[in-house]
Amino acid sequence: MTKITQIMIIAGVVLVVGGGLFLMTWDIPAPSENVTKTLNNDRFPS
Repeated sequence: MTKITQIMIIAGVVLVVGGGLFLMTWDIPAPSENVTKTLNNDRFPS
C-alpha cells in the first residue's frame, strides 16, 4: 500500500470510532411537547 492509502484508511477508522464514541456519550434530550387526544366512547364496548 502506498503511504497516502494508509493515511486515508487510518483517518477513516478514526472518524468511525470517533463518531461511535460521540453517539454513545451524547445526551439526547427527550421530547417535551405534551400530546392530548380525545378518544370516542364508541370505540370501547362496555
